[in-house]
Amino acid sequence: MTLSDTKEGDVVKVVKIKASSAIRQRMLDMGIIPSSEIKVERYAPLRDPIQIKIKGYSLALRVSEGNMVEVEPLA
Repeated sequence: MTLSDTKEGDVVKVVKIKASSAIRQRMLDMGIIPSSEIKVERYAPLRDPIQIKIKGYSLALRVSEGNMVEVEPLA
């Protein structure tokens, strides 16, 4: 499951980042690291971008970037 497959309100845990080195490093710098908890706050009206909450701050990601973040749902 990827971050872009989630629904509004879902809470997920990052498993893996499947991106090239530059994009991967940017995501790591923003705090999207394996085992981090992410709450999907909302999608834009046309479903791009995704607004997430991670480590106490809000962040917007493109859906194409969300496809690179493998996640698992938290129960």
